[in-house]
Amino acid sequence: MSRPQCSRCLRPASHCLCALIPSLDSRTRVLLLQHPSEVNHALNTARLAALGLKNAQLVVGEVFDDLPSLLNPPGYQARLLFPADDAQPLQAYGQSDEPLLLVVPDGTWRKARKLLHLNPLLAALPRVTLVEAAVSRYRLRKAPGPGALSTVEAIVQALQVLEAPTSFAALLKPFEALIDGQIAAMGEEVFQRNHGDGDLG
Repeated sequence: MSRPQCSRCLRPASHCLCALIPSLDSRTRVLLLQHPSEVNHALNTARLAALGLKNAQLVVGEVFDDLPSLLNPPGYQARLLFPADDAQPLQAYGQSDEPLLLVVPDGTWRKARKLLHLNPLLAALPRVTLVEAAVSRYRLRKAPGPGALSTVEAIVQALQVLEAPTSFAALLKPFEALIDGQIAAMGEEVFQRNHGDGDLG
């Protein structure tokens, strides 16, 4: 028998995170394109980001038929937050800059690349990247390298750069509670044995 689930954050009702999810305004619009395999993931950080930002939209799928309209909201320039040799480092908005539609693929690196492959319009977008990505707080999964962040962490860092000095740190509160809850569930000893060496390499 399945446990009761919160229909908003999709967590078990006993571990609902909604009380920790903020409601933040942003000049930047965030479009999260989530691979279907991530929807039922225990750490669905893209959903947390979409719920915590008023100017965000989460769309689940592999092929997005309505991509032309999704990528062209009036008054925004679309940019893909994804590594590439020619990716431009994100910088704070100037006074007259048009705000960005920050498009964020959500999935493992392999699934995110598949989304780009299946959606040529997405792959064709100019790319942006974080100049100095901080160390991930995602202590439950070995990152593939320095600067590899969970989806919500990458979004928070991008918005902190674009909209400085505005802080978006409140978006990380439910994420941190989620991580702490997972560690508590597995037990400190198991966590230390499997994840506690601090190596993100």
